[in-house]
Amino acid sequence: MIPYVRDIDIEYGRCDQVSPLIRRVTANNPGPFTFKGTGTYIVGRGEVAVIDPGPDDPAHLEAILAAVAGETVTHILITHHHSDHSPLAGALKARTGATIYGCAVAGHEVEDTGEVKMEAGHDHDFRPDVSLCGGGRVSGPGWTMEAIPTPGHTSNHLCFALVEENALFSGDHIMGWSTTVITPPDGDMTDYLASLEQIRARGFDTLWPTHGPPIRAVDAFIAAYIDHRQERVDQILTALQTGPAKINQLVPRLYADVDARLHPAAARSMLAAMIHLVRKGELATEGAAGPDSEYRLAG
Repeated sequence: MIPYVRDIDIEYGRCDQVSPLIRRVTANNPGPFTFKGTGTYIVGRGEVAVIDPGPDDPAHLEAILAAVAGETVTHILITHHHSDHSPLAGALKARTGATIYGCAVAGHEVEDTGEVKMEAGHDHDFRPDVSLCGGGRVSGPGWTMEAIPTPGHTSNHLCFALVEENALFSGDHIMGWSTTVITPPDGDMTDYLASLEQIRARGFDTLWPTHGPPIRAVDAFIAAYIDHRQERVDQILTALQTGPAKINQLVPRLYADVDARLHPAAARSMLAAMIHLVRKGELATEGAAGPDSEYRLAG
C-alpha cells in the first residue's frame, strides 16, 4: 500500500520558506489533477531559479514576483508541458528576463476530450530557450540544479535535483498525494518504471512534487509506487489466464470496486500496461497494441 502524504499548510499567494534554499508559492488552481494547486518553487537567494511557474494566472504571476522582490530570476525550470506547469513561463520571462530551461515535447498529443479527463491539458506553445532533454546542470550563487530526464508521465518530463540539499523536484513523476497518470501515446509505462528505478537509485533525502507536500521517506515511497504498478500488471496477467480479452472486457472485472464513470480513465491506464507487457513479451496481440486490441498470454 502506498504511504500517501497529503497534509500541507498552504495559503494561495503566500510565500513559504520550506527548506534553507527553497521557497514555495502555491497557485489557486486546486482540482482532481492538481490536488491543492501548483506549487511553484523558488531556489536560492539573490539570483534565483523558479521551477514550474504554473498555469496562466495573473494573480499567481504577481505572487511569484512579490516573493522575489529585490532579487533576480535567472532561470525558469519546467518539468513538463502540461497546462498546470508551464504556461506562466512566458509571462515570467517577459517580466524578469530569465531564461527558460526544459525539454520540448516531440509532437502534439490529441487533447483528452472524453467524459473522464486524465490530465489538466497540454501547453502546446511550450518551447524552452535551452533544451535539457539530455540532462545537464545549471547553477546560481549557492545552488546547483541537475536536470534528470524522467520520461513516462510525459515523454519530455524532467526532474531537477538540488545538489546542495540532496533533494529532488519531482514534478508529476512522483507525487505524495496520488499515483501518476500514464496515458499513451505520450505517456509510456516502460519508460516510467525505468525512470522510477533511476530516481530510487539516487538516494535522495527529500522529494518536492509540484503538487502536494514533500516526501521524506523516499526509498519506501518509491518502492510502494513500483509495487502498486506491479500489482496492476499481475491482475491483468491473472485475468487473462482464463482466455483472451479486450480492455473494455477487463476493466469492469478488475475495477469492479471503482465508480463506473471512472472506467474510461482506467481503460487508458490499462492500455499503458498492455503496451508495456507486449513489449516485454508477456502478452501478445494482433498488430500494434491499441485500445480495441484483443490481448492474450504469450506462449
